[in-house]
Formats: sequence, C-alpha cells, structure tokens
Amino acid sequence: MLVGLIRHGLTDWNKIGRIQGQSDIPLNEEGRSQARKLAERLLTDQEYKWDFVITSGLSRAQETGEIIAKTLNIPLYDPDSRLVEKAFGQVEGLTAEERETLWGVDWKQLDLGQESDEAIQERALSFLKEIGEKYSDNNVLVVSHGGLLAQLFTVLYQNKCTERIGNLSLTILEKNDHNWDMRLYNCTGHLEDM
Repeated sequence: MLVGLIRHGLTDWNKIGRIQGQSDIPLNEEGRSQARKLAERLLTDQEYKWDFVITSGLSRAQETGEIIAKTLNIPLYDPDSRLVEKAFGQVEGLTAEERETLWGVDWKQLDLGQESDEAIQERALSFLKEIGEKYSDNNVLVVSHGGLLAQLFTVLYQNKCTERIGNLSLTILEKNDHNWDMRLYNCTGHLEDM
C-alpha cells in the first residue's frame, strides 16, 4: 500500500505569511495552477497508480483534491476531520510581524489556544492507521496541511524530516508490516517552471 501525502495549494494567506490554521481560506489562482501541475505529474508518472483521494474538510484541501481526482479520473472520498490543520487559537490570521509585535519572538512558547503537537500527532496517526487497515490493497492520495503533515513526519521519523512542507509538495509512504517507509519526501519538482 502507498499513501501519497500532499499539502494543499497556495492561498492568499500563504502568500503573505498569515497563519491559516482552521480558518477556511480558499485556494488562489496560483494554488489551482499548482494543483493542476501535480495532477499532470501524477497522471503521467508510470511508477505509481492511485485509487482515490481523501482530503481534510477545509476548502483549500478539498479543491486541491477535486482538481487531482478529476484529472486522474479517480473518486474523491468524503473529507476526514482528522486531516484538518492545527488549530492556532489567537494566532490564526496573523502575520509573523503581527505575532511578534503582540507576543514577542517566542510566541510559540505561550499558551495562546493552540492545539498541542501531541494532539495533532495522535489524530494524524489515527487516520494513517485506519486507512492502512481499511484500504491495505489500495494506493491513496491524501490532501492535508503543512502543520499536520510536519507533525505526522515528526512522530513517524523523529527529527529526520525537518524541512518546511511546501505547498503542493508530495510525500509518498509505503506500508510494510507495521512500518511506513518513506519513498519520497516533500517533493515539489512539478512546480519548478512556475
């Protein structure tokens, strides 16, 4: 079984560095173009074949998944709430400058209503475990969010995967017995000519 983990395409808030969290911010035109580019890559890639797409319920992930599913002519399953982005509490909607002005450079250390890393890891692992059992004979594309994917990679691979998860990046995991082996990590080669 393969799982292709995708971060949604670019939004206007991504572009200006505003934390989205669970705010439902749509893709912008560049994000839609990114999704089409990844879809074309997946369509022409002879190495991997995909059976269906599952997304978070936030529109930026759903629209990314819709574009990919339509291009690949595969089903788009109902969204899974465990795939939504980290809740950032009071920090949502703020740029780096605004966050630092309000709370200083160490704002991440403060309790501002953010969801804990452990809680995100728990729901991401729960999702991965369930699809690994339920769809063990399928190859599944999953469209989620940078914060959630970063926490999933942290819990699966400790500190081996620390680079920022790019918009419309593709990571491919392969299920082997009780492990998830990484075949590809945070690849954005399909966006290089943008």
